[in-house]
Amino acid sequence: MDILLVDGYNIIGAWPELRQLKNVNLSHARDRLIERMAEYQGFTGYRVIIVFDALYVKGLEKQYRQHKVEVIFTKENESADERIEKMAIQLSNRKTQIHVATSDFTEQWAIFGQGALRISARELLNEVNLINQQIERNVRNTHQDKPFSRIELSKDVAEMFEKLRRGKQ
Repeated sequence: MDILLVDGYNIIGAWPELRQLKNVNLSHARDRLIERMAEYQGFTGYRVIIVFDALYVKGLEKQYRQHKVEVIFTKENESADERIEKMAIQLSNRKTQIHVATSDFTEQWAIFGQGALRISARELLNEVNLINQQIERNVRNTHQDKPFSRIELSKDVAEMFEKLRRGKQ
């Protein structure tokens, strides 16, 4: 199994779209990151865990699932880096490959020591964009291959049936 641990605020600060969104509304930037990671998770099959530290959201530790993505807000005096390092140790085993998405150089070296692989914010963005292109291509191909009707109909007859189906004369 592959697990991707994402340093949420690090990625938000590194991706242009999310950085601009953060300047307007941080909550929307977090939601957009979760959406993008859900698409990534759906395509790759990786277990995706996004960790946000308590820097911007004070209070108790909070964990929830959204779109099959696990989201963690650390407790108040714990950084996302600390939590990611702990999780890399806890989740690591012979059958699991841990990937950590961060551009924090110190964090990258720390996770190497745990046997995890690192993905920079730029590399993750490129991978997510390639996956989105592949998804769009798959959807386009599916729509092109899907017949409009099981019976060959001329365009005029198909339009007439569609009007009848919609209750329009």
